[in-house]
Amino acid sequence: MPEASPPRAAPGDFLAAERTFLAWIRTGLALMGFGFVVARFGLFLRELQVTADLHSPQSSSGLSLAFGTVLIALGVLAILLSLWRHLRMVRELNTGTGDTWRRPSFTAVVISILLAGGGVALAVYLLLARGLRA
Repeated sequence: MPEASPPRAAPGDFLAAERTFLAWIRTGLALMGFGFVVARFGLFLRELQVTADLHSPQSSSGLSLAFGTVLIALGVLAILLSLWRHLRMVRELNTGTGDTWRRPSFTAVVISILLAGGGVALAVYLLLARGLRA
């Protein structure tokens, strides 16, 4: 009795993997763009402060630059992890082995947890900063 060969992947499977990969690329680019905006927003706020009151000392914590840099790094991480997952998925589709598509995306889980943590940290910071000014 001949050994059964692994099932061949349909072209639609490869196209679906490619669409998912491109969606992660868009997500990474959006994170990097948003990080750049956040980092530059601190500069914009400093300029507003200078024009509003020339005699006040400049107080800048640099948190917008830090948050922006973290978001840019998170975007790069999303792109690199999605590339790794895509290459693994295509290899498994070609060989008929593995079950990558049956497991949750490690990239999605990591990015979601990091973004949720960053959002909570930013909300706490904004609430504390508002409480200090009041």
